[in-house]
Amino acid sequence: MCGIAGAITPHEIDPGRITAALASMYHRGPDANGHTSGTVGTCSAALLHARLSIIDLDPRSNQPFKRDGLSLVFNGEIYNYRELRTELEGFGTRFETTGDTEVVLRSYQRWGKDAADRFEGMWALAILDTNRNEIFLSRDRFGEKPLFIWRVDGALYFASEPKTIAALAGRWPDVSAQQIRRYLVNGYRALHKTDSTFFDGISELPAGTSTTLTGTGAPKTERYWSLAYAPQPMSRAEAVDGVRERLFRAVDLRLRADVPLAFCLSGGVDSSALAAIATARLDHPIHAFSIIDSDERYDESRNIRATVAALNCDHHVIETTREGFWGKLGTLTADHDSPVVTISYYVHAFLSEAIAARGYKVAVSGTAADELFTGYYDHYGYWLAAMAKSGADLPGLIADWRESYGAHVRNPILKDPETFVRNSEERGHIYLDRDQFNAYLREPLEEEFAETHHTDETLRNRMMNELFEEVIPVILHEDDLNSMRVSIENRSPYLDRELCEFIYTVPNEHLIRDGYAKSLLRDAVADLLPEEVVHDKQKRGFNASILSLVDPDSSDTRERLLDDSPFYDIVDRAKVEQALTTNLEDNSFSKFLFSVISAKTFVDTQADRQASMQGQTAVA
Repeated sequence: MCGIAGAITPHEIDPGRITAALASMYHRGPDANGHTSGTVGTCSAALLHARLSIIDLDPRSNQPFKRDGLSLVFNGEIYNYRELRTELEGFGTRFETTGDTEVVLRSYQRWGKDAADRFEGMWALAILDTNRNEIFLSRDRFGEKPLFIWRVDGALYFASEPKTIAALAGRWPDVSAQQIRRYLVNGYRALHKTDSTFFDGISELPAGTSTTLTGTGAPKTERYWSLAYAPQPMSRAEAVDGVRERLFRAVDLRLRADVPLAFCLSGGVDSSALAAIATARLDHPIHAFSIIDSDERYDESRNIRATVAALNCDHHVIETTREGFWGKLGTLTADHDSPVVTISYYVHAFLSEAIAARGYKVAVSGTAADELFTGYYDHYGYWLAAMAKSGADLPGLIADWRESYGAHVRNPILKDPETFVRNSEERGHIYLDRDQFNAYLREPLEEEFAETHHTDETLRNRMMNELFEEVIPVILHEDDLNSMRVSIENRSPYLDRELCEFIYTVPNEHLIRDGYAKSLLRDAVADLLPEEVVHDKQKRGFNASILSLVDPDSSDTRERLLDDSPFYDIVDRAKVEQALTTNLEDNSFSKFLFSVISAKTFVDTQADRQASMQGQTAVA
């Protein structure tokens, strides 16, 4: 887990910019840093790296890692590096290190660009290949590791974070007003539906793709992996056993490290399952970290206590607080180079800080269990529609729903269990209240809901949109930034190729049972966790109330939120002032107000940065 950067430019890169770029990603890799240069065609090329040592801590694995005309910079972990090493040794390959970095480079030597599809893990990497006179870029299947790209002033820059690109380019990009509008009106689910970011001109290399750069032209990406829904005949027992086998293997792989690991623990079955599996696999107690919010809608302390007692693990609790909110948010938006897109990830930053403060360099989290196993309220509704189409006993299934998710759902569209039975195309619950939020903009956003077609089956198509376009890209982006700002590596065992591909062969009928969503996961770990955790039917989610973080009635809040800002070239300030008097117990509007606060803070931070860099350029 590290920071990487690179450039292809018509002229040699200013050494001062390389120094500034390395400094900008120190937090991603405080253990070592380095850079190398070369040529690609008629252009100068450079690769930069900042190392967070996790596997093979010896300096021999520092980067750029050079062998046989190749220079590698790599951010992430290849969990199956031992198996790949054995395979390569069978071809006569000799290794000088014991980590995954050399395995990546030797794999590229052996298999070229096809090496990426052999990796199980998370990565963003760049290889300067002087033999072929090109740079190879690749990103992992789900986009766990970021890789931003900017073509500007006749040059091409790439890096783990926009701030590093800005340092290499010598200027800050402009904030994207359109992305701000998209975020405020359509919410976080809209942010990765296009190749746009919060900066004009900066995009990301798509997940699951690789590209070869031969100059400063636009990268042409090539997809090396995609997920397909291909249900196979199987019994429920076979489905549960298949999940259990692959989940245990996924956790085993992600326990590989030469430093201690910590576990993020909520009260749900997702993170609890990972902690329980790890406890069964490790020969020492694990250390778990949890956040508790006083709002009863999000308080999972009862289940957390039950899991901690059952696993007999060390446990540290962080409580939400209003203290230092504005300063904290300002720091986070600067570190993220974007708004903190949900309240959850403002709070999550406290969790990462607590893990780092206790000396851990790796954190394991339950990201993507909801998107794989039917964890959301609408999943249940789409499943009911699928079962109705198959001829199942719909009244009986609805009775089960009323005793589980149906008893807790607040979204008005999802309160009707037959919403999707009547209309499988209903999506109004996703961009809820967008017309109300659009009224805050000086220039309304003219983007209605759209989704990618992955499969004709509605439930799985929705889940794949969440996995690849709507939800998981956002979570991974925020996880990476919150963790790496304090030099922590975040690992997500549910984002495992074999596990995901297996789940997409399981027939829909097995996904939910007897009123229990995520029933395959529950059954797979039922013998490892307390009954009240496995069979808790309420969906809370990792969240907090905005009232737990900020006082909307305070003069400080009003002054900070309503002071002069370029943000109010996009948003109507008078409407924001009025919003402070609105009932913030409303869940949808509470989230919107946080988005406004976070977006304004980000815009102000970037305006200060642009002014500072322009001032430095003028002095120089």
